[in-house]
Amino acid sequence: MSTKSVIAGIDKAVHNFVKHNRMLNEPLTKGRAHTFVMQHRLNTRQRNSVLKLRVATNTPEWDVKIDILEACVEELVSDAEHGDGRPHWKVLEDLGVDCGMKRAQIKSAKPLPSTRMCWRAWDGLMSNRHWLLGLMGNTCAERANVPGYGSGELKKKGWFGLENRRWGEMFNLSPEQRLFFGMHSEADIVHSDLGWKTVAQHASKLRMEDEVIDACEENLIVWNHYLNGIAEAGDVLDKKMGWRKKVG
Repeated sequence: MSTKSVIAGIDKAVHNFVKHNRMLNEPLTKGRAHTFVMQHRLNTRQRNSVLKLRVATNTPEWDVKIDILEACVEELVSDAEHGDGRPHWKVLEDLGVDCGMKRAQIKSAKPLPSTRMCWRAWDGLMSNRHWLLGLMGNTCAERANVPGYGSGELKKKGWFGLENRRWGEMFNLSPEQRLFFGMHSEADIVHSDLGWKTVAQHASKLRMEDEVIDACEENLIVWNHYLNGIAEAGDVLDKKMGWRKKVG
């Protein structure tokens, strides 16, 4: 199988994920937005301080190892290239405050049972596996933020391009306040292009083409459960608070 065929296989997996996931295809609500802030702040810190570092440890290719570590620094410590110097989790936390949440509420949030389950699943997919399969776990969901998958506005803008508009309408946010979505739309193109091309090239060399495509599909199954868990918890919060506004 050629590099081109590998890319076609993993692109198909991302397209199917983008086409069917609830958070990407159903209207945004206030409850889903607030739940996303609380859960994804935790998830960003967990994935970049634990899971992605394990992938970097297993990676024998020095340039790839450094690229993974640099991406983790942007997420955890500071992103001056795509953002304003804040780490991504802090930009998301500040976004939540701009959306009317209390900072203490965000900081004290606990992972949902679905989030905890997904962390365990990713641990199995990214730790103690061949580095190429772990790298797929690093990059496959970021690919959904890149234009070209799904249909309509999702295909044109990517998921976070869509959310950039929807969160602005839901909470009357300025472009500066929506930095989280803007910086990820740009950063994820860089990060996922790195992973996509690297995985495809090495998969052909190592004759791991089918394994890589399977790893992409498995990781996206986990992402689907993670985001659907946020959607379900967000719907419960909407009902509890009596929030009815939706943005499609």
